[in-house]
Amino acid sequence: MDSEIKAALDKLFAADSSLYQARGFQRRIGWGKKPALVNIDLANAWTREGNAFTCEGMDEAIPAVQQVLAAFRARGLPIVFTTTAYEIVDGAHTDMGLWGRKIPTEVLRAGSEAVQIDDRLERRDDEMLIVKKQASAFRGTNLNSYLNACGVDTVVVTGATASACVRATVEDAIADGFRPIIVRECIADRIAGAVEWNLYDMDAKFGDVEPLDAVLDHLRRNQ
Repeated sequence: MDSEIKAALDKLFAADSSLYQARGFQRRIGWGKKPALVNIDLANAWTREGNAFTCEGMDEAIPAVQQVLAAFRARGLPIVFTTTAYEIVDGAHTDMGLWGRKIPTEVLRAGSEAVQIDDRLERRDDEMLIVKKQASAFRGTNLNSYLNACGVDTVVVTGATASACVRATVEDAIADGFRPIIVRECIADRIAGAVEWNLYDMDAKFGDVEPLDAVLDHLRRNQ
């Protein structure tokens, strides 16, 4: 990120933190007893170059996600991947809904390479794949019932984008009674500043944004 933008954001966040904390915001929700890892839209359309949905910073985010995946796999904890894909992208009765009038969802064709999970993450057969139509991983899917069946009370969130699908998922997670832990280094977006602002705001209102090292340390200490 441009140093001037970062300096401006740091100044803004410092002032906002004073206001939030004075009003009782930015509390910590903490970890529960059993976490699941929910990787939001880490499919090629977001992680690789040359797509309308391509995000910045994936060279740093993917290795960070790999570390979190390794920690969850070592403990045998539930892992979920999501992608966004559409069966009908033409005509009057598309399954894109009104969202297709706002963003280029037509490039997210079901079965295409664009909506496949990035192979650098080596998704396994026993790791749930949810194909969603909306921003939130909870909206119109069985994610809630799956997590409940697994005895999960905490969701560790990675993926893209900070301003849309990650944020919508985090907001629905806490609304549905799950503790959201968002891994800072594992979140990406397309626009400079979108990651920083949305992480800051989610941390103030909806979940705990934690650095990668702290998340890995918690998983090591609570085996």
